[in-house]
Amino acid sequence: MELRSVEELMDLLYACRHQRALRTAALLRRGRPADKELQVAGLVHGIAELLGHADGAAQAVRHLLGERVCRLVRGDGAPADDDVLRLRQADEESRSTGFDAGVLEDWRTVLELVATRNSRLGAVD
Repeated sequence: MELRSVEELMDLLYACRHQRALRTAALLRRGRPADKELQVAGLVHGIAELLGHADGAAQAVRHLLGERVCRLVRGDGAPADDDVLRLRQADEESRSTGFDAGVLEDWRTVLELVATRNSRLGAVD
């Protein structure tokens, strides 16, 4: 499965239990407000449950959101990879934290931004 649009991704996120993903993304936004790709990885990594595994989720978003988001969703990186560790920590924290992280629609603009950046980079390569 390969997601080709933010709309397809939003539909998939709505199909997931996305409240934990919203909390994970919100925690990452608090810690790294300028790192939109890390935040988006926190939001979309939850589709792994729906697709069966992290590699499937990573491959699904690779074309739309780029290599870095793909790598973060898959959990690749050396044990010392700060971004992968930060994502895992935020995911763990989101399981026990019950704050209101807003609604999924609030993330559409950020997803579109990352997708647009990725498509521009892809055009240059």
